[in-house]
Amino acid sequence: MTHYASMESPLGEIVLRADEHEQLSGVFLVGQRHFPALTQPSEPVGASRSPVIRHAAEQLAAYFSGERFEFELPLAPPGTAFQQRVWQALRAIPWGTVTAYGMLAEQLSLSPGHARAVGGAVGRNPLSIIVPCHRVLAGSGRLGGYAGGLERKRALLTLEGVGLPADTGVTRVQASEEEGELLRSGTP
Repeated sequence: MTHYASMESPLGEIVLRADEHEQLSGVFLVGQRHFPALTQPSEPVGASRSPVIRHAAEQLAAYFSGERFEFELPLAPPGTAFQQRVWQALRAIPWGTVTAYGMLAEQLSLSPGHARAVGGAVGRNPLSIIVPCHRVLAGSGRLGGYAGGLERKRALLTLEGVGLPADTGVTRVQASEEEGELLRSGTP
């Protein structure tokens, strides 16, 4: 049986999905592109009978508070073999760093011309935040796209200490530890 639960976050409501094997199969920002049709109503995380959903919610809360930098959860995102390869590569991008679609294609031993296909797979990632598709930028250094919206992508990168110029695109600059703490606390 598939389980759904929802939680509040600094980015708005998040819906978590676990499959019948107690593996996390979805983390969706409400209103994002490719939001799935729910086969049953979503319940609050606290009422969920799914241990993996409860663990995912705890780890996400720790991530948003700046206390967790990696996720340790059983994952089972549904997708094609190509998408699975791309999503696995996304999981290797460290917290607080970014890469480009073309670089990801190269890492997967694909030609630079496959950057668009890689971008399509990144955009279909069903495990937002957990599989960090927000860490992939356009080759020009600009934010590029994000199924959850560019403001959410900007917020996630800021939380991770990636410096983002307001109107000139994105530069691969990491904030100092002190600046990162200020970002997590919301202090200007």
